[in-house]
Amino acid sequence: MPVVDHFECSRCQEHVPADKYQTVCPTCAGALYVRYDVGSLKLANRPGPNAPQSMWRYADVLPKVDPVTLGEGWTPMLRSRRYPIFIKEEATNPTGSFKARGMSMAVSMARFYGIQKLSAPSAGNAAGALAAYSASAGIEANIFMPKDVPFANYLEGIVYGSNVTLVDGLISDCARIMNERKEKEGWFDISTLKEPFRVEGKKTMGYEVVEQLGWSYPDAIFYPTGGGVGLIGMWKAFDEMEQLGWVSGKRPKMIAVQSSGCAPIVRAWKEGASVSQMFENAETFAAGLRVPKPYGDYIVLDIVRKSEGTCVDLSEEAILASLLDWSRNEGLLLCPEGAAATAAYDQLIAEGFLKTTDSVVIFNTGAGLKYTDMIADAMKVCRPK
Repeated sequence: MPVVDHFECSRCQEHVPADKYQTVCPTCAGALYVRYDVGSLKLANRPGPNAPQSMWRYADVLPKVDPVTLGEGWTPMLRSRRYPIFIKEEATNPTGSFKARGMSMAVSMARFYGIQKLSAPSAGNAAGALAAYSASAGIEANIFMPKDVPFANYLEGIVYGSNVTLVDGLISDCARIMNERKEKEGWFDISTLKEPFRVEGKKTMGYEVVEQLGWSYPDAIFYPTGGGVGLIGMWKAFDEMEQLGWVSGKRPKMIAVQSSGCAPIVRAWKEGASVSQMFENAETFAAGLRVPKPYGDYIVLDIVRKSEGTCVDLSEEAILASLLDWSRNEGLLLCPEGAAATAAYDQLIAEGFLKTTDSVVIFNTGAGLKYTDMIADAMKVCRPK
């Protein structure tokens, strides 16, 4: 495992010491990246046949730490039986979503730095992951969620013993209320892109995609984008792998996918803006996409442009139709966010942005079964009496 040398601001490039767990850049409040000792990073090797079947198979490119792990990562790439594409199935993670990766890494580092109280606002799955990994580490978790999150996410927080506060509003309201209390309560803010290590956990998705494709890039990656940490992490992984000589060639087009009911990134993309504006009256049954102002919007937009990708938003009707199509024709109950990505693929093929011969990876970021109440409402299905 390499030694963390310093943190680097994604906005102003200031270097920040890594002697303590940092939140954001002290100069401009930009999100921080983890930077490693170059010498130790250059000693990194591709995972061998005996590497763990988890994200920790990439320990050579992750911080030197005793991990808090529940077996997260190394999720399957499922080939569609109808299309020349792969579904990266993140539902097999311990807490049923990709959020397990980032929280495993962040909670590991919190324990390393001696932090005992964590807090975060969440649209759902991040809360469940924070609750589980905090319980495993013996750390207090304080979670703020909209009161209409999928019931499974609320139940996870309770079952794992976290302090859960339900808020009448959106994740932005949860963040505001949490921020009003965190200093007094002594909580460390582990929110999306408010600390640097969740990106390190999420970047393992990029390593896995490349390794599972025989150490080569696909032509495009579709990523459901709420906060966008996974997309940011994968781009960081591509940088590192190229420096290490593990992969070469043209990077994939990065496709950021949102719901039309909450599409701040897509709106900024269409306007040619470098940052998004608050998306008013956000509403979608794809709960993880209901992030009206992503903190790392400027990074996501920059990555999409550099990759020659695009940003796509889908109607609620299109998301539900794709979810049902994949359930009935592929046996995969996608989460609504994943169904937004499969719907986006259909749209970009129809528009000619991609060809049917292009190699494509679509992320299903969580288990559809965690959204049974949301899906039932969208389908207008009631329990038989």
